[in-house]
Amino acid sequence: MHTILYDGSFEGLFTAIFEVFEYRYQNVEIASKERFYQENIFAEIHEVITQADKSDRVLKKLEQNIGKQGIYKLLKVFLSEDPELEKVILSAVRQSIKNPEENILENYADADIMKISKICKSVDRESHRMTAFVRFEKMQDDIFFSKIDPDFNVLPLIRKHFSDRYQDQKWMIYDLRRNYGILYDLETSDFFYPDEKLDIRNYQESFHEEEKNYQTLWQRYFTKTNIIERKNLKLHVQHVPKRYWKYLTEKW
Repeated sequence: MHTILYDGSFEGLFTAIFEVFEYRYQNVEIASKERFYQENIFAEIHEVITQADKSDRVLKKLEQNIGKQGIYKLLKVFLSEDPELEKVILSAVRQSIKNPEENILENYADADIMKISKICKSVDRESHRMTAFVRFEKMQDDIFFSKIDPDFNVLPLIRKHFSDRYQDQKWMIYDLRRNYGILYDLETSDFFYPDEKLDIRNYQESFHEEEKNYQTLWQRYFTKTNIIERKNLKLHVQHVPKRYWKYLTEKW
């Protein structure tokens, strides 16, 4: 049994997969160094150093077999942070190499491929809800700030949506759980990684005066237009699950 450790990056994972084939490992598991816990004391540990050329070679071969959309699905699995993400991605790569003429990601009779499909649906759903429920708040420095806490690491998937939609204002989206975010400065949208977790306990104190007035008006409007007799909480929760209410001004 061999255990291959990588640095937790997408590029690092595909470097590890390259070395699975390079060293002809059969009975193998791939694990992120951050999440690795050695249960099998007899396993031989092999640490990989992330190398772009090795990762690119695997991805180029995959693109020939499963296309760019197939690679995009594997990216979603990686961003899902599922405990078995390395296992199912390695399984998909092995099947793709073995059956290059087939679209192996449509072989739902295979348990790993079925799991990939289910993960992608869940990640897609979370990505869509983030684009629907994210709320920006104007700060004193004129940057529109939004905090999120998604179940999956969807920031890389929603970056283009917000970059295309909000091109005329500076904005920032910060993932509370993963301590990183996206900052758009009217020209480019780049990821940022604070050394320490941002303290946002009293961030409302930095609201722009316009933001305070807007939130007050919006809450009043929501209260006035809400018809108590037609309230259907069950239907409302179906469309807007409670775990997203924390993003909505009208729910505060």
